[in-house]
Amino acid sequence: MTSSSATKHQDQGVHQEDISRTYTAGGHVEDRSQPGLPTIHRKLANPSPLGFLSFATSMFLISTFGIHARGVAIPNVMIAVLICFGGVAQYIAGIVEFMTGNTFGASVFVSYGAFNLSYGLIYLPGTGIISAYTDDKTGQLSSSFNQAIAIYVWAWFILTVIFTLGAIRGSWVLFIDLLLLDVVLLMLAAGLMVDNSKLTLAAYSLGYIVAFLSYWAGSAGLLSGATPFELPMFPMFADRD
Repeated sequence: MTSSSATKHQDQGVHQEDISRTYTAGGHVEDRSQPGLPTIHRKLANPSPLGFLSFATSMFLISTFGIHARGVAIPNVMIAVLICFGGVAQYIAGIVEFMTGNTFGASVFVSYGAFNLSYGLIYLPGTGIISAYTDDKTGQLSSSFNQAIAIYVWAWFILTVIFTLGAIRGSWVLFIDLLLLDVVLLMLAAGLMVDNSKLTLAAYSLGYIVAFLSYWAGSAGLLSGATPFELPMFPMFADRD
């Protein structure tokens, strides 16, 4: 090896060594802005299981209290879960989806996280929403309350239809889940507007299937790669090379 080639090889080795020092063993850029703390390898977990499972739990409770299971009609227990799990947890899942670049997942989880928060706040006594529709003398809810809730549900029905169209190129489980949610919201809004208790009861009952499919989707993501078995999501379109 000539002296010039040896010098060149030595310079390349020094250059590669300098570059390698700027990366951690895992291939991440080495961050020395906080020298007192150890450098860690940051990796985002899959947020969709949390989003699906929190939504499924919320739908299960909304359906259960909607049909007055076990004679329970006061939704105070449901409110806590809607706000803490269905709202906050699902909202966090949506924010992480933004960070991973999943626009659809971010939009869906943040939106339904806001839905659960807002739905819980309607029945939270401290907000004064229920009391605004309550007669001070008789303590009975005004008939306009159901009409107001119906308009509220119609707004979410429109949004869910948009999400359903966006899920066409996803999986059959997700598409059918959102499609049935469209039906639930449609039946619930119509039942509230015409004061048809049988229609609203049917809507809440169908909500159990929506909850089941959401549990399925969340479990599929949670169990994938972590257990010997996996739950299929049935992709609507096969991957093409």
